[in-house]
Amino acid sequence: MLIGVGLGPGDPQLLTLKAVETLKNSDMVYVPGRLAADLVEPYTDCKILDFPMTKDNDVLNAVWKNNADIVVEQARNGTVAFGLIGDPNFFSTFSHLSRVIHEHHPDINITTIPGISSITSFASKADVAIDTSFEVSDGTDIRSKIVLKARRPLEIVDSLTRDGFDNFIFAERLFSDEERIIKTREDIPAKGNYFSIIYAKKSTAESAEE
Repeated sequence: MLIGVGLGPGDPQLLTLKAVETLKNSDMVYVPGRLAADLVEPYTDCKILDFPMTKDNDVLNAVWKNNADIVVEQARNGTVAFGLIGDPNFFSTFSHLSRVIHEHHPDINITTIPGISSITSFASKADVAIDTSFEVSDGTDIRSKIVLKARRPLEIVDSLTRDGFDNFIFAERLFSDEERIIKTREDIPAKGNYFSIIYAKKSTAESAEE
């Protein structure tokens, strides 16, 4: 099993209790750099994997594949944690690593533990209160959208479909005893509640055509 562990924005006091517990209980812990290693080392030993900063796709693909093979060797028979700055599902090294593992080693079970991301840590440090819709971008095309407070999920899905989105996930009351996650469009309910979320994504095939 492989677990992506969000270590937060860099303050050692901002690791979650679950992150610390996972680091302590994993058979092996990998990190992508020195800053992540410093956050992990009070709890367990870790190994730094090299992820060079380059735009050369051939080099990147070779690095991703090599590091994926290293991680998988131990994740297949034990629990491996990959600790990284921020959150493992937002613009992270782990997202790329897990994608390659899914492609080449689909038998490996992968899960994540959220961490405080750069988005929320910025709002705290900059004293910015965001209470209306906003956009997050790294300069690439926008292919995903998250709708909070999705009280009318089907209406939202229909509207997003007209905007070119074609993959949807409905989530409700996450991390509670009443948590519900639906990944099949046909099963998305007509009504949600205040704690409901719709995630929408444009397919890769459509992206390629455009």
